Amino acid sequence: MIPYARQSIDEDDIRAVADVLRSDWLTTGPVVPAFEEAVARFAGAAHGVAVSSGTAALHAMCHVLGVGPGDEVLVPAITFAATANAVLYCGAAPVFVDVDPDTLLMDPADLARKATPRAKAAIAVDYAGQPCDYDALAAVCRPRGITLLADACHALGGADKGRPVGTLAAMTALSFHPVKHIATGEGGMALTGDAETAKRLTRFRSHGIDADARERERLGSWHYAMVELGCNYRLSDINCALGLSQLAKLPAFLARRREIAAFYDAAFAAVPGVAPLAVRPGVSHAYHLYVVRLAADVDRGAVFNALRAAGVGTNVHYIPVHLHPYYRERLGTGPGLCPAAEAAYERILSLPMFPGLTDAQAAQVVDALAEAVKSRHG
Repeated sequence: MIPYARQSIDEDDIRAVADVLRSDWLTTGPVVPAFEEAVARFAGAAHGVAVSSGTAALHAMCHVLGVGPGDEVLVPAITFAATANAVLYCGAAPVFVDVDPDTLLMDPADLARKATPRAKAAIAVDYAGQPCDYDALAAVCRPRGITLLADACHALGGADKGRPVGTLAAMTALSFHPVKHIATGEGGMALTGDAETAKRLTRFRSHGIDADARERERLGSWHYAMVELGCNYRLSDINCALGLSQLAKLPAFLARRREIAAFYDAAFAAVPGVAPLAVRPGVSHAYHLYVVRLAADVDRGAVFNALRAAGVGTNVHYIPVHLHPYYRERLGTGPGLCPAAEAAYERILSLPMFPGLTDAQAAQVVDALAEAVKSRHG
């Protein structure tokens, strides 16, 4: 079975992790800040704060912004549930914004329609690895006093008009889950250009305590003070060692993802009933996912099953968050709230996309999908 995604681990990665296992520090040691600085530098941000997941990064960003009860945070309907869940963790209410039907990125016009005086923030999601139109989103947010945040968990290495992901919003969340651009096992990071914000993010990830174990060791002091209620969202030196090793290979990973996407684009231009998502002008796409839309008369369920039977792993990203049972029951959301997202969900498929995918495997994916679509019209 060709998986839809997988990590790429080599002997350098294994040695990097083994070196930490032989060291004095397994967590909150010197590799954590080294990884933070390297990722921030790659992304063009002044500061990076490593945390235990992309979800933790989103929660931390909402927390330091002061999101709380009575606030609303605007999120796109097409995203992983974590984007909206982070808002609930802070006691605020997510408001679901529809997406552009061609890109599945947050629709600035619907953002403007749904922004109320209670809106404190908007979280733009760089779906599949394509940066949102942050200029258009900022034009909605800025005059309303809404802080624009970036969920770039799909998009490390992407850019818009030459500006790298990590510099496009007030704070940016990254993920280092194994299917993402670089892997730390589990892990994430919050990027910011502001030193005080970075300090607060760092404090929040460690129970709201003002000094971690390594800092106390450096100062020769036992004393610490918990100054706010935080979480245990620390990322270990073990994870960060793997991340540092992976980061060195990120340019090659990105180049291969784009090469595969270009092959798919060219191949599917000749396959009726299959259409890749649109790419915005001026965007450098990071291609965490490669998503296609099937024609309305194609039975997606049958195609999904046919691909699996042909040895091609595929997936659907995502069920619109407002259609999940938890959100329906808690917030009273349901069909009709975000029509473009709901229509897109019925037709999308994610195809295999990872640096280790061979040319022969990519061709197998194209042939299998072409055959499945040809023979399985609804």
